[in-house]
Amino acid sequence: MLNIIEIVLSVLLIGLAFIALNTQSLIKSVMLLSGISMLAVVAFVLLKAPDVAVTEAVIGSGLVTSLFVFTLLSFRKTGDVQ
Repeated sequence: MLNIIEIVLSVLLIGLAFIALNTQSLIKSVMLLSGISMLAVVAFVLLKAPDVAVTEAVIGSGLVTSLFVFTLLSFRKTGDVQ
């Protein structure tokens, strides 16, 4: 049962990464990267590494995503990036 979950999780991670790379919108790419981080948290929990999962949730999904979003919003205010 656990192997099926790991396989599905791996396919989802690869699929979301591929979609994030091919998305034209930067904000959509950032949201997809946040989803990848959340799926990585689930993978780390399944691999019995809860400390790594907590770190990934806080830094990878929370801090990095908010940093990317605020950076994109600041560029849009000045009109440098479309």
